[in-house]
Amino acid sequence: MQKARVGPGRGFTMTISETDTEPMAETTARDPAARRVGWLVALAATLAVVTLTDLLVGPAFLNVFDVLGALVAPSTADPTVAAIVHAIRLPMTLMALVVGASLGVAGAQMQTILGNPLASPYTLGFSAAAGFGAAAAILTGVSLPLIPGLTVPLAAFAAAGLACLMVYGMAHLRGVTAEVMLLAGIATLFLFQSAQSLVQYMAAPEVLQEIVFWLFGSMLKANWFTVSVSGAVLALALGLLLPDLWKLTALRMGDARAASLGVNVPALRRRVFFVVALLTAGAVSFVGTIGFVGLVAPHLARMLVGEDQRLLLPASAICGGLVMVGASIASKLLSPGAVVPVGIVTALIGVPFLFGLILTGRRRFW
Repeated sequence: MQKARVGPGRGFTMTISETDTEPMAETTARDPAARRVGWLVALAATLAVVTLTDLLVGPAFLNVFDVLGALVAPSTADPTVAAIVHAIRLPMTLMALVVGASLGVAGAQMQTILGNPLASPYTLGFSAAAGFGAAAAILTGVSLPLIPGLTVPLAAFAAAGLACLMVYGMAHLRGVTAEVMLLAGIATLFLFQSAQSLVQYMAAPEVLQEIVFWLFGSMLKANWFTVSVSGAVLALALGLLLPDLWKLTALRMGDARAASLGVNVPALRRRVFFVVALLTAGAVSFVGTIGFVGLVAPHLARMLVGEDQRLLLPASAICGGLVMVGASIASKLLSPGAVVPVGIVTALIGVPFLFGLILTGRRRFW
């Protein structure tokens, strides 16, 4: 056992052994990780409370015991209460959770592969492309045989896939770097936003109203089928991301350092790029364009749990769910008896956050 004598001057010495310093080092190393896990647990608990609150809020007054009874034992609950909870409110709340989690994860991965704190699913034009696809389907009035109710969502999904291929094609020609992907995405974003404006200009007033309502984004379109499809897309995307978590953490240190650790950076960027496109298309195809969740949620998560993707990924999903469910509650409270499109509420939340990000400087958030 080695000992060292340290002290500020004469008359004061203190003996420290190596075995004495080991527990202190372990505690110092363990505390930050425990604190981050604690934040993750606190976020999950908050999400559970907010989710229950969203089920309670609505035009029909239901108390917490009515809602819990309908959730736990629907067969013995009041038929009217059970119908309201299971047919209307629960699908909307679960859809808000799934869409928020999808956009939160997509935003976190977008910021990771592009190295840009302002990156989000909008950056590469996927959301704008989905909006154009839906608007074009509404304008033309086309209807798919056998599945007419899925015409608009499938058109939105197909347009988002087209945007993905366009960005990837341009990036593949010039090299799959963060700068090339970002520039290609911005070009695609403006292209599909212009196409959206053209469709709206050509639409008749009653058709324009339907297009605008879809573009605002609303949970009123949610049902058990759409929840199942979007949830399956989210589960698939998470399964594809899990094997690459340590590589994504390394990528935050820069391309050169990640490559020195054996990470194939271009291949990783391509894989995550397609996962982000899948998440964004699966989220917005059914509920319309939802803004700022993919920007706000990852920053909130990063401030609490840091850059380790093992914690950042679930934290971003939970924060995205919190923002979406909170926006759903606000949309019901802003106009009693009616529901304000949730896309408007998320924009009202996201814009002040973006201003704060700009004014407080980069270091606090990135």
